[in-house]
This record gives sequence, structure tokens and C-alpha cells, in this order.
Amino acid sequence: MTTVARLILGAVLIVAGGLKIGSIQQSVMAVRAYRLLPDSLATTVGYGLPILEVVVGVLLVVGLLTRVAAVVGGLLMLAFVFGIAWAWARGLRIDCGCFGGGGQLEAWEEPSYLLDIVRDFGLVLLAAWTVRFPPGRFALDAALGLSGGRGDTEIEGDDNE
Repeated sequence: MTTVARLILGAVLIVAGGLKIGSIQQSVMAVRAYRLLPDSLATTVGYGLPILEVVVGVLLVVGLLTRVAAVVGGLLMLAFVFGIAWAWARGLRIDCGCFGGGGQLEAWEEPSYLLDIVRDFGLVLLAAWTVRFPPGRFALDAALGLSGGRGDTEIEGDDNE
């Protein structure tokens, strides 16, 4: 189950970040549309976010530093849930920019805030699962012996039960 959770979260992050890297100015415009950050910080986030998404996604897919990557991925998803809820509550009519694009919607377009929030919160749950349980047998962490800790193996003779 953890393998599936980390692969889904990782793939979503890679696709989302990859699409944004392809049109970085759109990414900056999408971040600015939320009106949450000063322009200079929104520009920095717009440039850096796609790279962070791709890096975290690749780490999850290959299963390297899996729990750390899942924490970062989960925090990103929580930030996206907050941002979308913020835009919705403030009456902004924007495309979330989650998979490229973003910015103000045309008059005839409807925002998909509820669907975006539900999707991103589902990804938060996948991240939480990935943090809680071992990364799975197909993870580099397991092959390199880095998966240690909570629930990975039972130590014989452990008196802390």
C-alpha cells in the first residue's frame, strides 16, 4: 500500500512540476493570482515551486529519503489546500495552476475549488500514509537500509514492549 501511495503522490508532483517548468511565467502568474504573497516572494515561489515538486516527486517514485520527501510533499499539498480555500473564501475567480496554467479565469469559466481541495487533501492522506509506514520493498531506502524506524522490522529480544 505504501508503494502505491508514494508512487501516486510522486507521479502527481512530477507531472504538476513538469508542466509548470514548461511555462515558468505561467507558474509565476498562477502564484500571484492567489494574492497571498508580496510580488517579489510570489515570483520566487513561482520559479522554485515547480523544481521542488519535481525533485520531491522523483524522490518518492524511486523511494529515496521517502519519509522526508513525503513530509515535504504533504506540506506542499496542505499549502495548496490552504491557498485554494483562501482564494475561494475571498471570492477570487482563478485557475489553481496546479497542473500548469493558472491566473484569472475568463468570465465564462467556473473555478473548480471543491474538486481541487478534495484532490489535494487526498494527496495529503497519501503523504501521511507514506510517512507512517515503511517505504515498501521497491524503494531505494529499503535496498540501502535507510528505511529504519517505526514498524519496519521487529527486533528480537526488545524489552521495550
